[in-house]
Amino acid sequence: MECLHTKLLQDTRTGQDCEFCRDFDPNFEIRETPDRLVTPRGNNTAAAHLTENGYVQHRALEIRIRQAVMTGSWQHVA
Repeated sequence: MECLHTKLLQDTRTGQDCEFCRDFDPNFEIRETPDRLVTPRGNNTAAAHLTENGYVQHRALEIRIRQAVMTGSWQHVA
């Protein structure tokens, strides 16, 4: 996913991996590094991500998990 209009919100040297994404996204390791990071004081929410792509991927993951819980197929998501 290429972002045409968003610049990095903060310096990536101060970011840390989003624990939520790391725990539930099977593709987390192949994400671009800035898309994996949240602010150092971030609480592992979508809004704490440093990039728009990270935010969108986090929100999409939340939606997939909610859908899986609602349909009873939770074990197939993680």
